[in-house]
Amino acid sequence: MKLIDTLHRWTGGLIGLLLALLGLSGALLVHKNAWTLAPHAGDPRVEDVRQLAETTQRIMADPAGRPQSISYASDDFGLLKLLFDNGGGAYADQRGAMVTRWSSQWERPELWLFDFHHHLFSGETGDWVIGIAALCGLFFVFTGLILWWRTRRTFEWRLWPARMSRPAIVRHHRDLGVVVAPLLLLSLVTGAVLVFRPMAALLFGPGAPAQIDKALAPPPPRDAKLGEGLDWAAMVMTAKARFPDAELRSLSLPRKDNGLIAIRMRRPQEWLPNGRTTLWFAADSGALVAARDAATLPMAVKGYNLLYPLHAAKVGGLAFRLVMTLSGLAMTLLGTLTVWTFWFRRPVKPARARQMAISA
Repeated sequence: MKLIDTLHRWTGGLIGLLLALLGLSGALLVHKNAWTLAPHAGDPRVEDVRQLAETTQRIMADPAGRPQSISYASDDFGLLKLLFDNGGGAYADQRGAMVTRWSSQWERPELWLFDFHHHLFSGETGDWVIGIAALCGLFFVFTGLILWWRTRRTFEWRLWPARMSRPAIVRHHRDLGVVVAPLLLLSLVTGAVLVFRPMAALLFGPGAPAQIDKALAPPPPRDAKLGEGLDWAAMVMTAKARFPDAELRSLSLPRKDNGLIAIRMRRPQEWLPNGRTTLWFAADSGALVAARDAATLPMAVKGYNLLYPLHAAKVGGLAFRLVMTLSGLAMTLLGTLTVWTFWFRRPVKPARARQMAISA
């Protein structure tokens, strides 16, 4: 038990601040669409496929101003988001008129906050660090429950420590931790599996990671450059004709020279905000190459697709967003007070305590 306590304290002291920052940024991002300020952000989502096709054609027709991707408006955010290959971007209304532009993500708080929470501003390296932090968080939850069990008779529900002394903070930390443990488990498990896909085997069975990789892989690359004068509107119309009940979510130019234009859609039964229903078009001709219906994916893959909506509170409306906000704020409080007590409120050693008593 002493070893568990030592590991819990030292790991928390070393990584608690990172978990606190991830919890706070996550709590803010849950409500991102509500606090993102831009003209027409509150417009209702346009469902007319012809208007969407015309808007796409207008945006993508000019090679000089063509974005790398378009993210279409959703029910709670009424703007198109355009991203360019130089790191800049823009918001446009649903007829394609630009309402605001940026040359760097640092000009938009919702963008750099997202990059911090998902990548720590460090790409794949940041992903790994966040994944390890999530695993440490799971270690804290399980060891914390073990350590709390010894003191369960002194449990007292408090949002804030009774005093800012180390014993009061430690007691509050354990009691609050046991209350929010289910929420922390939800946030940490979903976050860890999203970063470390092999961990999906723990939730969906031993063969799940390979099954997920295979099911979500794009078609084989094509030796095709982006053609001139492509009929972008026809691609949108083709996608909507193939999946009439699906919501148009994004269009992306070829990545890593794979020669494929991708359109993602979201069918009604999908929780994932951008959906997994995808169509691929040849970059040189715009001809449909392949299509994937999310409704036909294996059960393990469908389960995996539920993780991000749960983690980011993209389902369940305001009630679930508040639940995940509570999870993030609890992680912030637990992590911050852990670091503070570990580094600045260390327990007084017995010899020093006796010396202080004699001096007094």
